[in-house]
Amino acid sequence: MLATAPEILFDGPAGAPVTLALAHGAGAPMESPFMTTFAAGLAGRSHGRWRIARFEFPFMAARRAGGRKRPPDTQAKLLDAWRAVIAALGAKRLAVGGKSLGGRMASMVADEAGVRGLVCLGYPFHPPGKPERLRITHLTALNTPTLIVQGTRDPLGRFEEIVGYALSPCIRLHWVNGAGHDLIPPKSSGQSAEQAWGDAMDAIADFLTGLEGAEG
Repeated sequence: MLATAPEILFDGPAGAPVTLALAHGAGAPMESPFMTTFAAGLAGRSHGRWRIARFEFPFMAARRAGGRKRPPDTQAKLLDAWRAVIAALGAKRLAVGGKSLGGRMASMVADEAGVRGLVCLGYPFHPPGKPERLRITHLTALNTPTLIVQGTRDPLGRFEEIVGYALSPCIRLHWVNGAGHDLIPPKSSGQSAEQAWGDAMDAIADFLTGLEGAEG
């Protein structure tokens, strides 16, 4: 039985030809500064061509209601939440993705759901300090057009590690030089977080523009 769709926040017009649904990571809600900045920034770049949808997994919604920090739900429950959101929004005009955990779960249902595209913001290719425990099996055969925005020094997947992975040709990578999992570059880079995130949003906007004419 399909789970009930969670509350969804929207940025951008309802009539847009493409909607990008984003899920949060393991530690911060859908209204975190990161999620809010990307949702507003991408909607502002759309010129009415797409909208951004955000939602929370059950564990984060429960944290909001009860105020107590909770661990992420089981993978099955996380995937069911994604399936409910996709059913509510309709796969035909939908791209999916999110921050870290949210993007990883989206990547696991993208082909199954038949969505137009996938956007991952800091993909957790492996747990911290455990590069041998890869989370890429499904990424080697992914058929959904995908953009992964990744910091070159992300402890969950560094540049020198990822370039050796046999990822699907459907996957494009946008690198944030020197950045960690938060996609924020070091001060020594001469690039601010705002600039790095802005460049990332430009890359995502180009990707979404390419999805506009795709068949659903």
